[in-house]
Amino acid sequence: MAVNAAHDGGTGRTPGSPPPTGLLDVLSVAAVVLDTQGRIVFWTPQAEELFGYAARDALGRQAARMLVRPEHLDAAVGLFADVLATGRGWAGAFPIRHRDGSSRLTEFRTMRLLDDRGAVYALGIAADHSLLQRVETDLALCERLISQSPIGLALMDPDLRYLLVNPALERLDGIPAEEHIGRHLRETLPFPDADSVESALRQVLTTGTPLLDQFHVGRPASDPDREHAWSLSFYRLEDPGGRVLGAAASVVDVTERHRAAAEADRARRRLALVAEASARVGTTLEVDQTAHELAGICTPELADVVAVDVLDAALALRRVRRSDAGPELFRALALRAARPSVALRAADAPGDLAAYDGDRLVTLCVRTGRPVLVRRVAEEDLGRIARSAEATALLREAGVHSYLAVPLIAHGEVLGALDLKRTANPLPFDEDDVVLATELAGRAAVAIDNARWYQSVRNTALTLQRSLLPDHSAHHTGLELASRYEPAQATSEVGGDWYDVITLTGGKTALVVGDVMGNGIDAAATMGRLRTATCAYADLDLAPGEVLRHLDRVTCDLEHYIVTCVYAVYDPATRRCTLANAGHMPPALAREGRPPEFLDLPTGAPLGVGGVAFEEVTLELGAGDLLVLYTDGLVETRQHPIDDRLDVLLGFLDRPSRPLEETCDLLLYGLRHPDDHDDVALLVARAL
Repeated sequence: MAVNAAHDGGTGRTPGSPPPTGLLDVLSVAAVVLDTQGRIVFWTPQAEELFGYAARDALGRQAARMLVRPEHLDAAVGLFADVLATGRGWAGAFPIRHRDGSSRLTEFRTMRLLDDRGAVYALGIAADHSLLQRVETDLALCERLISQSPIGLALMDPDLRYLLVNPALERLDGIPAEEHIGRHLRETLPFPDADSVESALRQVLTTGTPLLDQFHVGRPASDPDREHAWSLSFYRLEDPGGRVLGAAASVVDVTERHRAAAEADRARRRLALVAEASARVGTTLEVDQTAHELAGICTPELADVVAVDVLDAALALRRVRRSDAGPELFRALALRAARPSVALRAADAPGDLAAYDGDRLVTLCVRTGRPVLVRRVAEEDLGRIARSAEATALLREAGVHSYLAVPLIAHGEVLGALDLKRTANPLPFDEDDVVLATELAGRAAVAIDNARWYQSVRNTALTLQRSLLPDHSAHHTGLELASRYEPAQATSEVGGDWYDVITLTGGKTALVVGDVMGNGIDAAATMGRLRTATCAYADLDLAPGEVLRHLDRVTCDLEHYIVTCVYAVYDPATRRCTLANAGHMPPALAREGRPPEFLDLPTGAPLGVGGVAFEEVTLELGAGDLLVLYTDGLVETRQHPIDDRLDVLLGFLDRPSRPLEETCDLLLYGLRHPDDHDDVALLVARAL
């Protein structure tokens, strides 16, 4: 039975059978068969590689004498006899003499064989001990690395079904190992783009090119409420012969790094939002505008729906002692949404006045002066947020899932609340959002507080200003009159501009236009004192220059005020008009058939300089002649040369016969601009 198993160059495969693996080739496992006499009767090519003897040199020879050194001969013969006698196999390592004379430790598995005639043989399966030990070490190392690695590892077959997962991957995706096995990759991935991940892995199987460090974000089954991040790498697995065995995947949890980066980005955006709020909120001293600016800065970065509501008592500058009972009265100032939403219909429209009971969250916010946070809005919470049952249904329909109310506090006083809701943004409000909203609300509250006090002072000054202006009739002897007063448009500021029409003896009329430099209540009060003084001196029937001289002395007694003024007296009997100017803008004269012009008056010094004479100029006014007195706020701007503006004024006087009220409106609306920072007094007189 001397047989040599040689390579025949064929595959030796049964049709439909799986392809051979290369592990045995790596180990180079040899097979040797001995008869009962210890002669070699079967010798494989691997045996030639392992022991160095060709089949022709080995077949028929005594294996012990050829392969065993004398000092190991007895042991080898004993083992051989025991296998044949008992039929028990033997496994172990035994030193073998190589053909080159060296001793090599060889791993054996031996067993007894019987052929069909009952003959007994001994089969020995052998491999190099050091090679086998190295393979075993590698396998043990791989097993330990896979089982103890903090990196999630998975092996998949060519169809991308799981063959093995390590404990780390179980922890990462929250799915037990046994539930992975046999399932497709896409069935376990917690990513919304699982199909594209699987497609990329199939490309790796096709090309053999690894796909490294692919960043993906999702919510695993073990922690569905929080977003996690992973770095995925994919490799193709091949045996030594190049046959594709499947794919390996490594998964590294980079959630902390992702969250740190996201938090850093979030912090940058929040700082940018605070900086933007500093520039955009409180640009005017208007309460409504400031509220709209606050709502705009919060949308959509902080909330999807934003409302700003101020306590009605705060707007009225009333301090109210609050109790835990009874409603709070709110004035809605601003309402804004990131996108069209039915939630807008659930809120109070800007300008509306609404009473909220003590059980409402916005009422709780203003009464405690603390933020009210509802991370996840439940059904019972909607009733405490909305103003009514209908509003509750609208908020439910809009998908309001998180709510935050922050008090508007300035100088220790609660002015109202910033109301924030999230619908489209899937994240609930958190403590960082509370800090940001409180910062924005605090900045806006100071601006609102300044605006409400300013508006109060401004309203007081405007009331004083208008109460001090004359309520003259449209007609005086020989004159038709019209007048206007407009506060500054850009700041809604009240200044010291005034006009007056004074009836004198003999049917004469005094026309006065003046400007107290400055603004506010002090300027308005100074204007009132000067107007009273002007009326008193006018009653003495003094000439215009004398009146201005007396007013100059009065102004000198006032602190830090400079006043300009034009004083004119018209006598219908003589049709003469006498004028004196104290540093004021020149009056305009328009006559039918002639170009409009400015009167050539000596400018004079403003009132308050002291000791200056005021020259007079007299002219004759024909029927229909138009005299226009005005303050500098009508023509002065920060963008245009004064000469150009004066030319524009004359252009509006091209038709002296135009109705006086129409002329006033034309001058105001044609010359005034939204950015004008000065008030205007205008007096127009037509000789009859």
